[in-house]
Amino acid sequence: MARPAIRYRPGDLRLLDDAPEGLFPRTHVVFEVDGGLDCRPVTVMANAVVAAHGELATAHFVRLASEADLAQLEAKTSEEARAHSVGLEKIAEHGLPMKLVDALYTLDYSRLTFLYTADGRVDFRTLLRDLTSHFKRTRILLRQIGVRDEARHLSGVGPCGKELCCSTFIREFMPINIKLAKDQDLSLNPARLSGACGRLKCCLSYEVEAYRAAKKELPRPGTRVFCAGGEGRVLEVQVAHERALVELEDGAVVALRATEMNPLAPRPSAPPPEGPAPA
Repeated sequence: MARPAIRYRPGDLRLLDDAPEGLFPRTHVVFEVDGGLDCRPVTVMANAVVAAHGELATAHFVRLASEADLAQLEAKTSEEARAHSVGLEKIAEHGLPMKLVDALYTLDYSRLTFLYTADGRVDFRTLLRDLTSHFKRTRILLRQIGVRDEARHLSGVGPCGKELCCSTFIREFMPINIKLAKDQDLSLNPARLSGACGRLKCCLSYEVEAYRAAKKELPRPGTRVFCAGGEGRVLEVQVAHERALVELEDGAVVALRATEMNPLAPRPSAPPPEGPAPA
């Protein structure tokens, strides 16, 4: 039987406790999760995971996946799609201000988790009772997640042409603010700065420290400097190129690096004109 194509996302990584020696990548294993069993493939060995991601949660190893486990894993996908449809219908019936993201079964169908997003807290007690009566002998959980977690869960392709960072290697979301874009002299266009989640892109934090360090080496616009061509005034700082555009006294504009110019002391302001003393 073909192995179901299941991929771990950064938030799903776990270390197997009491796992046997000799497990190879892509080997499917059954392990315990809170409230049931799960079946996933081994991705990388434990020492590599810890080196890349640090401390991880552990999961108790149960057994190597059998053909029956793999068949149930594949069937679980269609059951989750059916549960998702039921969840959408029930939410609409109760008129709740929440968006259903996904429905996830454990391997043994003992637990069904509905992931949803909402602007605030939602009183879903009546919805929970309705779902519990519909999915008998199954523990129902309603879990609210943020819009960034939704993008991680659903995944997608960013404007760079690669899979979303949050779905591949980001394990914890860092605070992202508009100052990161300003420090990199980016256009403050919300359409360009927003990611698939509608929030500011996580990648705004990747190079900001390099930009800040480069800015410290370059003079600010308006600063008077001395270079090989004589004195001049900084018109613009191009941090990405680690240079500044300088207008010389003869009107020529040259591009200079930080090592090619020296700031001059500001010119003293002219004294006020002398006039007759006030009466």
